[in-house]
Amino acid sequence: MISVIVPTWNEEEHLAATLSAIENSKAPREVFVVDAASSDHTLEIARRFGATVLLSPARQRAAQLNFGAANSTGEIILFLHADTIVPPEALDLVQNAFADQSIVGGAFQRRFQSASVFLRCTCALAAFRNRVIGWHLGDQAMFARRSEFEKLGGFPPMDRFEDLEFSRRLGRKGRVVTLRPPVISSSRRFESEGPFVRTMRDFLLTMQYLRRNF
Repeated sequence: MISVIVPTWNEEEHLAATLSAIENSKAPREVFVVDAASSDHTLEIARRFGATVLLSPARQRAAQLNFGAANSTGEIILFLHADTIVPPEALDLVQNAFADQSIVGGAFQRRFQSASVFLRCTCALAAFRNRVIGWHLGDQAMFARRSEFEKLGGFPPMDRFEDLEFSRRLGRKGRVVTLRPPVISSSRRFESEGPFVRTMRDFLLTMQYLRRNF
């Protein structure tokens, strides 16, 4: 079974589409929405789609993901952002991938819900990174075998780059895969600064992280 963990905080605008997309897969699953004290209709939406709602003791994505994983039972864990829509066959593809015992985890390719040519180019570069070094980010619907997730101690308690840190550690344990078709992730985080400025800022922060942790 696949345990789907969705961390939330005031995600009423996106959550319904995200949970609806999961329902298209035939693979056995359980869905947990791990909420950090939302003040909107997030919890109502989660319950309407049959998700198990967990109230996180902390509003931190790493803590919410780990809390959800600790309360789930599936042999495979998929971590899904509340504003990311998976393809119809996503869970079936994940289940099929783990038929290969050498695979410890992975993620999907990603596209942004935007007409920006620049963002399309960044997704192409990300796909290249996935193929060459196997590093994935949280908005790519990351997944892992429970056994490997637990051996790694889950996501590190970081406010930023917990996804990249976990992906790097997971890749050292065995083979990781990048699945297609891609997930569609919201481009909302680029709206205030614009795609170029936000991407450059993210790039500089990533370089700082790698200098400290490589």
